[in-house]
Amino acid sequence: MKKKQIITLMTLLLTASVPAVCYAEASDTEQSQETADAQEEENEANEAEPAEESEDLSDQVATADEMTTKEDVVDDSMVPVTGEELNDGEYEIEVDSSSSMFRIEKCTLTVKDGKMTALMTMGGTGYLKLFMGTGAEAVEASEDEYIPFVENEDGQHTFEVPVEALDKGLDCAAFSKNKEKWYERTLVFKASSLPTEAYKESPVTTVEDLELEDGQYEAEVTLEGGSGKASVESPAKIEIKDGAATATLIWSSSNYDYMIVDGEKYLMLNTEGNSTFEIPVAGFDFKMPVTADTVAMSTPHEIDYTLTFDSSTLKKAE
Repeated sequence: MKKKQIITLMTLLLTASVPAVCYAEASDTEQSQETADAQEEENEANEAEPAEESEDLSDQVATADEMTTKEDVVDDSMVPVTGEELNDGEYEIEVDSSSSMFRIEKCTLTVKDGKMTALMTMGGTGYLKLFMGTGAEAVEASEDEYIPFVENEDGQHTFEVPVEALDKGLDCAAFSKNKEKWYERTLVFKASSLPTEAYKESPVTTVEDLELEDGQYEAEVTLEGGSGKASVESPAKIEIKDGAATATLIWSSSNYDYMIVDGEKYLMLNTEGNSTFEIPVAGFDFKMPVTADTVAMSTPHEIDYTLTFDSSTLKKAE
């Protein structure tokens, strides 16, 4: 009898334990299923909402079609001039811009301890800031790298920019107030517009350096500037008298009526044929700045040029 009771009790205990085990297994299965469902929903969400693509910054830089025709202001014959070659001081300097829309009315170059900066006074107020580099570099730059305009007492926008070297094409990006885009420019700060005293070592070869006696000579001369269409006759006749040089300059056109050299005006000598002038030669082997007035346009127009007289070709005239 007791044996039968013991068997019955064990049967009851085993029967009671089976649902608990099954329930535990069911719970584990349901939890795994819920996890799988959640992962599947996350995967679907990722497919439905792809990762945000990086912003296209190229549309912040004006394209060539959005800009005026770019002028080539860099000459392959240019030799860069660094601040270490110049005496400390402030000098008025001419600047060539590759864009007629980026007009620099006045520029003052400051040289100090071999470093150069330029204060450019603009001909308009259309630009809010500059960056000395390309447009793409400007877009990626931080705000503190930009050069904001400063308004002068006349209401003009001015920008003070670092100058790596003169006679070298420098990238400059200008941010347009109206278009809200960066416009790429090339600037050239012209060493030829500096006075000779700006240089630590004069770039000019003088009559005294060459120990020239009074007399008639001739030397090759090169004209640069303007549209590039004009030229002068070379070699040019040069007279040396009392340590000073005077050149007879014959243009390729009859449309020039006067020249300005070192602030002095020189009138045309002839009434027929190509325009001819007698002008002083400040020295040889450097780009001597001159201005010539042409009447070929609808109104007379002064054009800036440089003349380089090559001392290595200097010889007595026959």
